[in-house]
Amino acid sequence: MKIQWNWIPNTLSLGNLTFGFLSILIASQSGHSEREPESIFFLSGLFIIFAALFDGFDGMIARALNATSELGAELDNLADLTTFGIAPGFLTYKMILEKYHWDIFHTGMFLPIGMLIAAIFPICAAYRLARFSVSHDPTSFTGLPSPIAGVVVALFPISLGGKNISDFVTIAFFIATALLMVSTIQYSKPQVAMRGKFSKSKLYLLVFGFFFIIGISSIYIPLPYILYGITFSYIFSGILSFVIQVLQEF
Repeated sequence: MKIQWNWIPNTLSLGNLTFGFLSILIASQSGHSEREPESIFFLSGLFIIFAALFDGFDGMIARALNATSELGAELDNLADLTTFGIAPGFLTYKMILEKYHWDIFHTGMFLPIGMLIAAIFPICAAYRLARFSVSHDPTSFTGLPSPIAGVVVALFPISLGGKNISDFVTIAFFIATALLMVSTIQYSKPQVAMRGKFSKSKLYLLVFGFFFIIGISSIYIPLPYILYGITFSYIFSGILSFVIQVLQEF
């Protein structure tokens, strides 16, 4: 009897979904808990980071066990929408956007501007994931991957540490990250590029070395700033390639 290993990556995808849902529940406690709002938002963002770890390993383990399936792919997409679309949007709403509403001509009828801005993120994530399901290039991503976008937003309350940052800057940052998901900017798949240059054993060694360097660096530099540096480098690599391509066409 052939052993079915599909349950292992599927369980990791469900772990991703669980942490994303818990992030939403934690953020909803803001204003209803004795804890400081900063600590609540910090924990909510941290749960999105935990979910990203599950998301990073489910595909890797599925390929290693030769346990990929259409069910697993769809489950991963649904988990990603919850964790990297809805959860970051809700977190940003509770953290910043909740206070923004417009009294229409002083009639007492309020237009929920903050809600509408917060909805941009899950809308872009849903479109990005649907587009990926229908058609995608096996060697690159079209648009910023939703896990990267979700992690970038999740890191914001973690790295702030109570610092006062302009709401305008935060909102612009939030919208720009969302729009990058539905852009046509091409982002490389590091695992594909490395797979063509390194054997499987060397690839595992490289991944271990990468995390080892991050661990050592975190002794001297706060880990959120290291993660921000890595994600921003990836984001701007795609933007830079796009700019160069446009300039070459002209």
